[in-house]
Amino acid sequence: MLEEPEDAEPRYAALVCHPHPLYGGTMHNKVVYRMARGLRKTGAVVLRFNFRGVNLSEGEHAQGVGEVDDARAALDFLRTRYLNLPWMLAGFSFGSRVALRLGCSLQPAPSRALAAGFPTRREDNSYLAQCRVPKVFIQSTQDEHGPRAELEAVYPGFAEPKEIHWVEATDHFFAGALDPFERAVETFGGL
Repeated sequence: MLEEPEDAEPRYAALVCHPHPLYGGTMHNKVVYRMARGLRKTGAVVLRFNFRGVNLSEGEHAQGVGEVDDARAALDFLRTRYLNLPWMLAGFSFGSRVALRLGCSLQPAPSRALAAGFPTRREDNSYLAQCRVPKVFIQSTQDEHGPRAELEAVYPGFAEPKEIHWVEATDHFFAGALDPFERAVETFGGL
């Protein structure tokens, strides 16, 4: 789903990745939708897509490796269509891992990577110690998959530049705080 800003020409391009496909994640997730809308308000043309095996997408879940390839293909489409625009990667939950893994591996690198609901459990985050891509983390204060204490413990080991912003919410999905989440995306997430 490709969406341009409503009232102006795009200033930059953003690829937005969705949460875990095996747990119901799709490009229509409410947090992903709010992230995309917040970025559009800052002047982004936003591309959301489904990872392999989700809804009508072919293939099956590939443990994050194939999903990085999916994001790379979507990014190639976006960058080809908007050749002269700066670009960024964004994602929620599993999608934030995909966006960061891809962004940290690319040359040229994205202008920014936005990670919302970054999961601190189950996977190695050591690659972030060498990743010089500007990173913005937006996290719920009550995130069960990326608890504040855990993220604050690993965050100092992530390479600069980086910033973190907390949104008062009741869970990983920013329950009760989707409006403040979207405002945080508008304020801190765009280019």
